Amino acid sequence: MDSILRTSLHNFESAAERLGLDESVRRRVLGPKEKVEVAINPVLPNGETANVKVFVGRHNDAIGPAKGGIRMTPDVTLDDITGLAMEMTWKTSLIGVPFGGGKSGIRFDPASISADAKEIIIRSFTRGVRRHIGPELYIPAPDMGTTEADMAHIRDCISYSEGTSITNGCFVTGKPVVLGGIVGRREATGKGVVYAVLAMCEKLGLDIGSTRVVVQGFGNVGSVAAAEIARHGAKVVGVADLSGGVANADGMDIDALHEHCSQSGTVAGFAGATEIDKDEVFGLDCDILIPAAAGSQITEENADSIRAKIVAEGANAPTTPQADEILNRRGVLVIPDILCNAGGVFVSYLEYTQETQREQMTLAEVEQRLADRMRQRFGEVHESARREGLSMRDAAMNMAVRGVVEAVTARGFRP
Repeated sequence: MDSILRTSLHNFESAAERLGLDESVRRRVLGPKEKVEVAINPVLPNGETANVKVFVGRHNDAIGPAKGGIRMTPDVTLDDITGLAMEMTWKTSLIGVPFGGGKSGIRFDPASISADAKEIIIRSFTRGVRRHIGPELYIPAPDMGTTEADMAHIRDCISYSEGTSITNGCFVTGKPVVLGGIVGRREATGKGVVYAVLAMCEKLGLDIGSTRVVVQGFGNVGSVAAAEIARHGAKVVGVADLSGGVANADGMDIDALHEHCSQSGTVAGFAGATEIDKDEVFGLDCDILIPAAAGSQITEENADSIRAKIVAEGANAPTTPQADEILNRRGVLVIPDILCNAGGVFVSYLEYTQETQREQMTLAEVEQRLADRMRQRFGEVHESARREGLSMRDAAMNMAVRGVVEAVTARGFRP
């Protein structure tokens, strides 16, 4: 069983125990409702036929249609998709949008192919899983290895097959703005992480301008979070990606790091910092650590080396249950992923409603609604944790699972 799925199951079972869920309700909520594996065999521009496994999982749709990104990596598994879909169920419930949890995967390395070849694979994926995608069924979005351009190709593939100029409803979020996307969607997850950090600092009486921050992962989430938190005055003293890490105790120029990364493809070699091993970032002296890369990065092997006061989970399931126990025991405050990185799905909901109603929102409206929702939900989770003597993860899971159980019970137990 994949570590992401193990973490997701552990978090649910712990919440189910705390809530005293009846076994029949527990089984209904545990899911998944559906998980499928599909083979696609597109012919690439070089004439070769690619044999690609793709996966789609819908964990729970009691509150609404499944929502979750498309992960395109060479090692994604059905277990990954199942665990991540479960995480999305709790995230959408907690942040308060009428969606359930879903996820999909394409087992292929996007870095190994041209843009034309990727478009062919994305369109083949769309045709292969078309019966599983729809505004009232499952609405994909970008995730690791996929972009807004891929979402545009999915939307075009569906509308073309239906003989229409646009899709009838919102089939996919994270699209280019010109094709019905929403302004601010790309930055939403990273900015949501920072809004959660600001709320935590406020609770602790900690001045964000005096903090030192380490960011693990410099993709869409990590790069935006680094830039945004630096804009609030924090010093970003360490950054890592798949290829390496850089550190500067006096803080880094994030704009310059962005420029370096856009030219070289990695943070390694950045002139404004000292090069370190990518795993060394976890042990850097800092106040705030933002893991914003893959799952299961904070483990029992490195949890004791973390020196941060706050861990803000920008990635999905970055902390294993064993590491979580160590951090809790040491008094490290963890802002859990289902709260901390929920900004992306919240703004995806705004995009869904905008496209459904044929409206347009301004960037100011989007950012204000995102900031308000993150502060509101953070406050509710923090208060629940304080009142019940729980970690923020346990309090967040209790609230999220309770919401799904309420929806399942309200729907009734008969077909």
